[in-house]
Amino acid sequence: MLFPLARPLLFTLDPERAHRLSLAGLKRLPTGRPPRHDPALGVTIDGVAFPSPVGVAPGYDKDAEVPDALLGLGFGFVEVGTITPLAQAGNLRPRLFRLAEDRAVINRMGFNNGGAEAAHRRLRKRAGRPGIVGINIGANKDSDDRIADYALMTELMAPLASYLTINISSPNTPGLRDLQTGDALKHLLDGVFEARGERATPVFLKLAPDLEPSEIDAIAKVALGSPLAALIISNTTLARPPLKSNHADEAGGLSGAPLAPLALQRLKDFRKATGGEIPLIAAGGIDSADAAWERIVAGASLVQLYSAMVYHGPMLGRRIAKGLSQRLRAEGFASIEDAIGSQA
Repeated sequence: MLFPLARPLLFTLDPERAHRLSLAGLKRLPTGRPPRHDPALGVTIDGVAFPSPVGVAPGYDKDAEVPDALLGLGFGFVEVGTITPLAQAGNLRPRLFRLAEDRAVINRMGFNNGGAEAAHRRLRKRAGRPGIVGINIGANKDSDDRIADYALMTELMAPLASYLTINISSPNTPGLRDLQTGDALKHLLDGVFEARGERATPVFLKLAPDLEPSEIDAIAKVALGSPLAALIISNTTLARPPLKSNHADEAGGLSGAPLAPLALQRLKDFRKATGGEIPLIAAGGIDSADAAWERIVAGASLVQLYSAMVYHGPMLGRRIAKGLSQRLRAEGFASIEDAIGSQA
């Protein structure tokens, strides 16, 4: 209700400063039990019962500072991170740009975060609290052994996570996306699952939208031959569809509304490549219940959003969940799980 009034003021601020201000505001909110969700919206992936398919994508709460406050806003789950073994400053500023005319964002943050020790301390304090909190893990930019970084992060974070996400698809860490290739991906996953050991923590893999058909098929083959619980489609893109903003030529990953067509197509590509045998999670340009529904019927079990909140406010997740409940009834589905992939 108040966001349309506050947005013009927030948009006068540097985007990164506005982001920090929003985190500071969330820290002031009381953190009780998450609100109840429509039971028809529940989705279960690898034993984890998500009360709603609408979640917060990583990048917003990089250091696990406000997951409970975000759950209190009506999101069904929150994914914090990306967290790396050691703290790192990320890339030089400015590195975050609003493309208001396009309802988009370009970022080249570079996995800026306070490191595993600080995040582990915060997450340990919330252990036992209700709510689904996933942890997105990455490798340090200057690491000599990135696979070892992911294994270490798995060992540290698996006991505290509802699920883990391996992020090898950020375009802002040089060479990181090379880990998406067949042999490198297999070695990475072998290291991660060895580090997970006997823990039951599900592991998701987040992928880039900038993939060729042969790469999609190779990734799908590796994924299906592994214990991965889900694929997240997709991260930001290096592509540049037609854009109106003066910031259109900034380097970095593009997110928001212009990413939606590409992210939807990649979701469909991975649904076809995997034969629907592994759950898919949709991200990229989801800003309404209609957009979320389009991904769900195309094969997504869950949806995530972040950039859309810049333009539509922090209550967007609650509004989308309400809209999905209404859409279920209108379409004659008893549950969201019945709708997943119904038009794939």
